[in-house]
Amino acid sequence: MVLKRQQNTLSPNHTENVIDNSSGENILKKGNSSEFIFYLLKIILLYFLANYKTTFSNGPGLKDFLSENPVDHSCLTSDNTPYLSSLDGNKQNVFLEIYGCQMNVNDAEIVSSILIKNNYEITKNIEKANIILLVTCAIREKAEHKIWSRLLHLRSLKKQYPNLKIGLLGCMAERLKHKIVEEEKIVNIVAGPDSYKDLPRLLQTSNDKEVAINVQLSMDETYADVSPVRLNSESKTAFVSIMRGCDNMCTYCIVPFTRGRERSRPMESILNEVQELSDKGIKEVTLLGQNVNSYRDISQSNFYQYTKAKTNLAKGFKTVYKNKEGGLRFSDLLDNVSKINPEIRIRFTSPHPKDFPDEVLDLIAERRNICQQIHLPAQSGSSTVLTRMRRGYSREAYLELVYHIKSILPEVMLSSDFIVGFCDETEDEFEQTLSLMKEVDYSSAYLFAYSMREKTTAHRRYTDNIDKTVKLERLQKLVQLYRSKVESLYKKQIGQYQLVLVEGESKKGSHDLQGRNDGNIKVIIPNTSIPECKDSPSYRPIKNGDYIVVNINYANSQILKGIPMYHSSIRNFNCIYQ
Repeated sequence: MVLKRQQNTLSPNHTENVIDNSSGENILKKGNSSEFIFYLLKIILLYFLANYKTTFSNGPGLKDFLSENPVDHSCLTSDNTPYLSSLDGNKQNVFLEIYGCQMNVNDAEIVSSILIKNNYEITKNIEKANIILLVTCAIREKAEHKIWSRLLHLRSLKKQYPNLKIGLLGCMAERLKHKIVEEEKIVNIVAGPDSYKDLPRLLQTSNDKEVAINVQLSMDETYADVSPVRLNSESKTAFVSIMRGCDNMCTYCIVPFTRGRERSRPMESILNEVQELSDKGIKEVTLLGQNVNSYRDISQSNFYQYTKAKTNLAKGFKTVYKNKEGGLRFSDLLDNVSKINPEIRIRFTSPHPKDFPDEVLDLIAERRNICQQIHLPAQSGSSTVLTRMRRGYSREAYLELVYHIKSILPEVMLSSDFIVGFCDETEDEFEQTLSLMKEVDYSSAYLFAYSMREKTTAHRRYTDNIDKTVKLERLQKLVQLYRSKVESLYKKQIGQYQLVLVEGESKKGSHDLQGRNDGNIKVIIPNTSIPECKDSPSYRPIKNGDYIVVNINYANSQILKGIPMYHSSIRNFNCIYQ
């Protein structure tokens, strides 16, 4: 449609009806050039305003537009949307394989919920599957190699069952979408972390000739309206995603490019989910996020509008982005979650060291159901390497935070992440990482040799110039040091009475049970009957989800072992031993 406009009949002289030109002459006579310039600009502005007012008043209106383009309103209100009925899964069996971090476990539970709602069924038997979905990780090269290797094995299965559909979900799907489509002809569906709601459509539109792809990243998708389906119905622990994405832009990290910008779930939806888990008998909830303690709920517009306080950072830490204002913070969420049920343990991962203001630490000290175990990723012990990594802190600031945390939480268990062999890392810089490991008593650590990821800042700015052999040698040194340190830390716990949440049978057999203490350390106990409470003559068996007081009598670098004393609870244990 072409909108016809009437020709403008307003002459420039029309401005004489608006402003008396003599005023301009008076200004010039006074010799005030700045006032004269302002006067001319005013004339020009009023001319254009009058011009456009006349043009649009004489032009076609909304009714003219609608009359030339009539709209069939019946199509807007019709319930007969053709593609909706085709999204039914017809009870097809879906098999999920999960790789990588806890976020992928939670994502798999979200995917399960979406598919079940669309009449698919989740199976634990791959031989019964009509669809196989791999929930992938791309944070390190080794993680991607596992997926490529798995796809090789699935080729034979695809030949055996030609109608079998195979999909790649998650971070690797977003990062390597083109390579996957070009090299792996067996893949039918490629879906990024923010497109899981589109899976029913992707599954219906894909076939052997066409790959269905949606890897679009979102600025607001948090799946707050999806209730995850717990894949392990017998487990008494659960993961709850509270935020997605990352804004930190560390130079080595692919996460901002595969999972997008930070956005947080509304607090109300999180509290509702935790309450539901409590009602179902869950005994431990882990709050999840790429930067879990960067949580900032701005969904409540009134609260956000009138609360403009800046984010409190730990001393000596900074961000690459402007300090964010307003919203409900992680301390607000932690406060409310911990009040839902004092007999549910609360953990959170993975945090960034910068987001540990005192209000978070004080809350952990106050609430006995918030575990005194903090993940504090260092990545390196060298300030120069940390600068190249763009971590936003120095070695000194990190150590100051460690000692500050321990001053508030004397019994805290700290865990960490380390990367060796980052771009240009010298022997001296690596030695500083070793010295940091010696100085801080970590109860757990995730240690890796650096692998460069495409799209990252390091890929654009630096060279992966540390020989692979050197990387592995440094990694081995760090692993050996860590094992000796952690074994010493664990042995100091022999003789202690600890509260252990039983998670099930030990991997070595049903005669032993395993669980975790407050510090998230695995504890092995014999499978036997014990008193119902301290000094009780009544005995009962230990079952999954029980809180047990355990006397630790053995330790190595991986586990603790102990004697189960009696059944207890978080509150009762703290009344006796704290």
